[in-house]
Amino acid sequence: MREALAMTIQNPLSSAPKPQSARQPCPRSSGPGFAAKPAGMADVPFAKLAVLDNLVHAAEGRATHGLSPTALGLAWLDWATHLANAPFRRLGLLRAALHQGRRLAEATATGETVIAPAAGDHRFAAPGWQNPPFHLIHQAFLLTEEWWRLAAAAPEGTARANDRIVAFAARQMLDVFSPSNVPWLNPEVIEATAASGGRNLLAGAANYMRDLQQALGGHPDRTGFRVGADVAATPGKVVFRNELIELIQYAPSTSLVRPEPVLIVPAWIMKYYILDLSPGNSLIRWLVGQGHTVFAISWRNPGEAQRDLSLDDYRRMGVLAALDAACAISGAPRAHAVGYCLGGTLLSIAAAAMARDGDDRLASVSLFAAQTDFTEAGELQLFITEDQVDFLDDLMTAQGYLDSRQMAGAFQLLRSNDLIWSRAVRAYLLGQRDHPSDMMAWNADGTRMPARMHREYLHRLFLDDDLAEGRFPVDGRPVSLADIRAPFFVVGTETDHIAPWRSVYKLHLLNDGDMTFVLTSGGHNAGVVSEPGHPHRHYRLARRRHGDRYQGPEEWLATTVPQDGSWWTAWAAFLAKRSGPPASLPPMGNPTYPPLADAPGSYVLEP
Repeated sequence: MREALAMTIQNPLSSAPKPQSARQPCPRSSGPGFAAKPAGMADVPFAKLAVLDNLVHAAEGRATHGLSPTALGLAWLDWATHLANAPFRRLGLLRAALHQGRRLAEATATGETVIAPAAGDHRFAAPGWQNPPFHLIHQAFLLTEEWWRLAAAAPEGTARANDRIVAFAARQMLDVFSPSNVPWLNPEVIEATAASGGRNLLAGAANYMRDLQQALGGHPDRTGFRVGADVAATPGKVVFRNELIELIQYAPSTSLVRPEPVLIVPAWIMKYYILDLSPGNSLIRWLVGQGHTVFAISWRNPGEAQRDLSLDDYRRMGVLAALDAACAISGAPRAHAVGYCLGGTLLSIAAAAMARDGDDRLASVSLFAAQTDFTEAGELQLFITEDQVDFLDDLMTAQGYLDSRQMAGAFQLLRSNDLIWSRAVRAYLLGQRDHPSDMMAWNADGTRMPARMHREYLHRLFLDDDLAEGRFPVDGRPVSLADIRAPFFVVGTETDHIAPWRSVYKLHLLNDGDMTFVLTSGGHNAGVVSEPGHPHRHYRLARRRHGDRYQGPEEWLATTVPQDGSWWTAWAAFLAKRSGPPASLPPMGNPTYPPLADAPGSYVLEP
């Protein structure tokens, strides 16, 4: 993924109450000595004043890209207070600082490298960093950075959430002051400027102005990739449309197809064509070529008018409406359902409700980098605390949706070295542009999320973990993932920062049915877009049958042998084993669901 934040609204100046978390706190007025409002203050319009506070918070949120300054301030205060009450820890930090000073003196005297960058840190990879005085500059910075990582580690008693926030904030501040970001301290920039007579800086200024213009205009820079021609180009028809989705049926490319259709539910925080990139790495095109009838949901890019769409609307108007159409067009009583990222979470909710209600139309459920338990939801937990979500509620009250740029900023901060500062140095100081790719084009094509839906998602799933703990309601009754009896094919990726694979693996604790789990190389996106023939790919796969004992993730990892190649082929075998024999081709649409337009439709083109 990309994973996110929340709201709902009416008129910003109305005094309608703000929706609350699924777990309501006890009202303050219930305790002894409390009154709803002291008698002497009966005329003070607290509700209206609270609305004005919300507007202040919304303005702050626009300035901070949705990050709560209160949450950050409280985290630092918690850390600093506990550190102030730990004199021997402070003494240890002083000794560590003196040790770092001795290492720096050694580097100065001998010219030796006393500390190396962490794996994956390429800021000081250029040969010029090994020459004086740049060698000493980058060694001093790395030693300081190492000491701050130790200092930012939480003293005993610090809240766990605050521990993560302080460590994250310290890393961000250090990244800002890296000598690689300063043109007169970066030997690579100095050499490029001398060699080109400053043309790199002119090119960098031009790059900056283009990026600024694009950011102010709000239009995606797809770097030459055209939706419907270069990406999202697999032939098909839009066979259903409602306020929320367009459903695409893809044209067959084989003479016979499996009778059960495959329905793809992508995440709504991204355009669906992450699974239909260029023809060479399009999962949808490849799946059609394996003899499957494929349907894919294309979510609408919501605006202010869609602010009141709920998470259950996404289930009903999205997953269930698409499943009805896919089964009606194909004539099959059952379908293979596939969910990617948050689309997988939504599919899990829908599948659990279907199982509870006796609807057995799912032949299998495949989940790609999708979480169902959010207690260890990765680095996004840095941005999802009660304080942070409430702050975002106020921001989104003024908008009605979460803007893609506000969400993208959070994802970029998780890997600021690679996604912010290194790119800025290349683009603005060296005057270089990254080679465009279909993945980059898709990544620039952001989406928004309705306020109400996203608030429900954050509170019920991230903060309260209602789905995993059996409290998530559908039609007024809770659902349980344990009820699902369709076989699972679950994919986690090794370096996923959004949906860590150990978190994805927790589905084993929530459902004891037939489950095939795959751990593949790559991250949240590149691990899923892993076409056959892609070099340097590998995966691990093991099946747990109903009744088998539970294996923890570390035990599973130790006992599962890596295999070279793409996991797509293993998934195709899974689907084939659970499908009927190939049969004649279904029609493209039918009288109830007539073709409305050529793929990729219109919703994917909405800016």
